[in-house]
Amino acid sequence: MLVVISPAKRLDWAEQPVQTTSPAFPEDAARLVKTARNLPLRDLKGLMDLSDDLARLNRDRFRAYEEEPSPDATRPAVFAFAGDTYQGLDAASLNAEDLQWAQDHLRILSGLYGLLRPMDAIQPYRLEMGSRLKTRRGKNLYDYWRDQLSKALNAQAEQVNSDTLINCASQEYFGAVAPKALKLNVITPQFMEDKGQGPKMVSFFAKKARGAMARFVVERRLTDPSSILDFDSGGYAYQPTLSSPEKPVFVRPYPT
Repeated sequence: MLVVISPAKRLDWAEQPVQTTSPAFPEDAARLVKTARNLPLRDLKGLMDLSDDLARLNRDRFRAYEEEPSPDATRPAVFAFAGDTYQGLDAASLNAEDLQWAQDHLRILSGLYGLLRPMDAIQPYRLEMGSRLKTRRGKNLYDYWRDQLSKALNAQAEQVNSDTLINCASQEYFGAVAPKALKLNVITPQFMEDKGQGPKMVSFFAKKARGAMARFVVERRLTDPSSILDFDSGGYAYQPTLSSPEKPVFVRPYPT
């Protein structure tokens, strides 16, 4: 199986002594950087609803971006992102064999880079997939990436002899994957908390659970889609009465 997750706004730029690989779409990323680099600060601020300080930070990041960066300027994607999903994934505690398997079976959707493998080298950036950044390809990043991401996922699935994609990404990011071009069966796990008044999705916990599900697949080298129903990390349990084949639901008591 393949698993996809979203990137994170927050970055961890601590040095990681691992060998990196090159992203699949460097020319596309460079074109986006050139477009974003030319935006006035007020437009960059409005593009992602940033504060003045964050707008200046990301303007400086786009200005510093290099098409052929030195190793010191990059970090492997799976370690560089540091949001809630990556707390659940906890890549730092995976062993070398886990990370090698993840390199073939885990993908990170990215507004700037398109699609990343765990060890792909990235430079610091923030460019959310939902951003209405106008390019020659259209009015936003969904237009920009079109069906490239679907084709890349199809190709990787063929390499690992899989016909199933476990979608642990957010709606914002998975919306960039063109469904008509995607040839894979998509399963999107749902994670809910129960306070005693019925299960509800809580964004913070759901993001962490998506990362934990990705880890569950990686650690167990899962190939059978039904195996994800055994997911029990953090106290979650599969709820068949709330589920469908495409959207299995996992519920746990609300953490106290």
